[in-house]
Order: sequence, then C-alpha cells, then structure tokens
Amino acid sequence: MGAAPEYPHERPIPSIDTVVGPIVWAVSRPTIGICTALEQARWGMWDQQAVLLSRSYVQAVQSAGAMVLMLAPDELLLEDPAEALDLLDGLMLAGGADIDPASYGAQAHPETVDTVPERDRFEIALVRGAIDRDLPVLGICRGMQLINVAYGGTLLQHLPERFGHHEHLRVAGTFDGADHDVDLLEGTLAARAAGETHHATKSHHHQGVDRLGEGLQISGSSSMDGLPEAIEMPDRRFVLGVQWHPEADRSSGVVRALVAAAEKHMRERVAEGTAA
Repeated sequence: MGAAPEYPHERPIPSIDTVVGPIVWAVSRPTIGICTALEQARWGMWDQQAVLLSRSYVQAVQSAGAMVLMLAPDELLLEDPAEALDLLDGLMLAGGADIDPASYGAQAHPETVDTVPERDRFEIALVRGAIDRDLPVLGICRGMQLINVAYGGTLLQHLPERFGHHEHLRVAGTFDGADHDVDLLEGTLAARAAGETHHATKSHHHQGVDRLGEGLQISGSSSMDGLPEAIEMPDRRFVLGVQWHPEADRSSGVVRALVAAAEKHMRERVAEGTAA
C-alpha cells in the first residue's frame, strides 16, 4: 500500500470571517472536539493509515447532550491551534498509544511501544491552547498523561515494575474484569464530576503519572496502590484528567460534567457574539 499523498499549502486559506464577515453560530448544543488516534487500520478491502476514534467516546458525548467534532493531527495547528479551538466549547483527549518519552525527556522503556509522535505534538499544542483560553478540557487515560506531559510532567513507563502487579491492565483490549476503585479528594473537580469520593472505575493502561506537571494537582488515587488516578488544574474552570475510562461506563457522570461546562462556555460565547 502506497503512502498517503501530500498536499502542499501554496496559498493561505482565508478565514470564514474574511469571507462572510463576523457571524454568531445558531447552535443548540455545545461542540466537543475529540482528538483522534492515528493508526494502521483495516476496513472493507482497505488496510492503511487512518484517523480513528472508538465510538464509545462519541456516544458518551452525544448522550450527554453535545455534538462531536473529531480532530485529526494537523501540522498547521501546531504553532497556532486557534483555528480549531475557535470551533469548540470543550476538548476531550481520548485514550490510545503510549506517549513518546522524548516528549518528557526520557528514553523509551522496552515496554513503551507503538508511539505516534505526530499525534503527541498535535495534542500537546491543542491542550495548551485550550487551557490558555480556559476552554473545558477532559483527558481520559492517555489523555490524562498527555495533560501532565504538556505541562512538564513525566510518566512511569511500565507500572508493573513499580507496583509488582498488572491490575491496571488485566486483559488487553477489553474492559471486562477491569474494574477497580479510586479515592477522590472531597471538594475537587474530580469528586464533583464523579459524584462521589470513592468511585468504581474501568481501567486499561500500563503507564501512569510520575512527576506532576506545573499548575496541576493530584485529586484522586488508586485505592489499591496509590497511583495518581485524577489530576486537575484548580485555576481553570474545568481541566480534568482521569486515568480510567468514563466513556465505557454509562453510569459515570464525568463526561456529562465536561458537557455541562462546555454548555456554559457555549452560552457565554454566543452572548459575547450577540453583543458584538
């Protein structure tokens, strides 16, 4: 299978404001951008590089009352992600491949495999831009780790070496039997989003937060070994990372909490646009 064609950007693309003038979008639902994976995939008769996302993330956001915009890695957004962020009321960083250890100044562990630096660079730029403008952000599993790395934190690359067990990833490729409990600090965003301080979760990861990134605080930890399971940024309206998978749990309130914060952002955006 040949490589995907490259499309040179010979001329700058005008913004919609340049073409039709300032507008206010008449929307009834907030828009949540979800970063996609970049993987080799098979469908029909095809086997090639694809940008993809588990449907469970989309369903969780839609069920909570928001619209989904899938965000593929885009080199043109690395320097200025505003073109994408202007379309959003919230950002979700989904799970997926291990983050390239070069992103946090480390050498790769033998168990750190199948990294996608192109995705890492894109998501780091996007999440920094989102947080700078106080856009609601939820990082799930890899997404929590990405938030930490984006602000100078580091990762434990293989948890069994630190904790001596495989309880955070019991069976690869499934959440069956993947439940374990986390303890969330009372009064934190994590506890408010989950609706409780002792929370049952679905887990599927072999890496985790080591050194905490700047401006972040740990707001939840694993009941069985103390691994950080939730991080947040207290000086922003909604920046939350969870090491578990709320999109796989219909009873979880975490995705609904993101959508609620995004709806508030949407109403503020529309009000500002109308006033202008």
